Amino acid sequence: MSKIKKIVLAYSGGLDTSVILKWLQNEYQCEVVAYAAELGQGKELAGIEEKALATGASQVFVEDLREEFVADYVFPMLRANAVYEGVYLLGTSIARPLIAKRQIEIAHEVGADAVAHGATGKGNDQVRFELAYYAMDPGIKVIAPWRTWDLNSREKLIDYARQHGIPVPVTKEKPYSSDRNLLHISFEGGVLEDPWQEPPEDMFVMSVAPEKAPDQPTYVELDFERGDPVAVNGERLSPAALLARLNELGGANGIGRVDMVENRFVGMKSRGVYETPGGTIILHAHRAVESITMDREVMHLRDSLIPEYARQVYNGFWFAPERQALQAFVDHTQERVTGTARLKLYKGSCTVVGRKSPYTLYQPELATFEEDTVYQQSDADGFIKLNALRLKARSLLSRSW
Repeated sequence: MSKIKKIVLAYSGGLDTSVILKWLQNEYQCEVVAYAAELGQGKELAGIEEKALATGASQVFVEDLREEFVADYVFPMLRANAVYEGVYLLGTSIARPLIAKRQIEIAHEVGADAVAHGATGKGNDQVRFELAYYAMDPGIKVIAPWRTWDLNSREKLIDYARQHGIPVPVTKEKPYSSDRNLLHISFEGGVLEDPWQEPPEDMFVMSVAPEKAPDQPTYVELDFERGDPVAVNGERLSPAALLARLNELGGANGIGRVDMVENRFVGMKSRGVYETPGGTIILHAHRAVESITMDREVMHLRDSLIPEYARQVYNGFWFAPERQALQAFVDHTQERVTGTARLKLYKGSCTVVGRKSPYTLYQPELATFEEDTVYQQSDADGFIKLNALRLKARSLLSRSW
């Protein structure tokens, strides 16, 4: 194997990637560039540049990708109403392709011939990162320390850190792992590995407990243009600002908590707990505007593809041609998904209470139960009999057996 000259590491500043940063330098005897993407982690990135440099990084990139993340990744996914296994809004899954894409771009900028990540050999993230790497640069060398080193416990990581002068947090370790961005925060491992155990209430970050939410409902109006949310209560906001605003509104009302056992791409089942307040509001509102603007057969066809689209995102195939083809179809269905949805947020529930659109297909004169001169009810007789032909034929045949 040819000698690696420079590595770009996806760096979070935590124990794992801090150890990886030093381990890569020792193992490969080359420069390591640290790269951190700001996707809405909040205070987690404070002091990360200084820490990376102190651990030996030759260069550090800390980049704010929040607007790109929401506009070019979250919103296209929500245009498809993508939900994995019925409940998961793919908050971690959708962040990985953007992180990986920018990591490859930085590798090209600094002349690196390898990239590295801190994902374990058991999870989905290793697949998501590496599929994106190879889609961006087929010749890139990929280093995944967790699949090769012998530092396979927290104790060994701490010992390695102390031996090499890497600061180790003295705060008590959380009894679970978490990952946060503007779309959601996820929790897994530790106390959550027992699927019968209820998540501890002090774990949650983005939302209050539904039973502790206000006793009065909060109403919110969300405007859409061509399938994307553009304004909250009449105020136009950038994609990232809009999602942040909905996170505040949804979180204050206990919206968007999910507790599930999901099927990982690598073959095992895993228990995950998620908070996705803003994304949950967008999903409900988007469905409401679609309900009056989308043709029935187009909607049903699109809905039949949701599980496949979500599976592709979850499994890491964001840059694959099949996902791009599905996206082209989804985006075509959204051409007239423009309008406003009104929702009531109350103690964990997100209920649509109104919808309107300049492209509405809803016609009161057709749907009314009152007297009308538009719809001839007698026409339904022939419609029903034609649709019943095959049922009649089957019934007659069964009687002859």
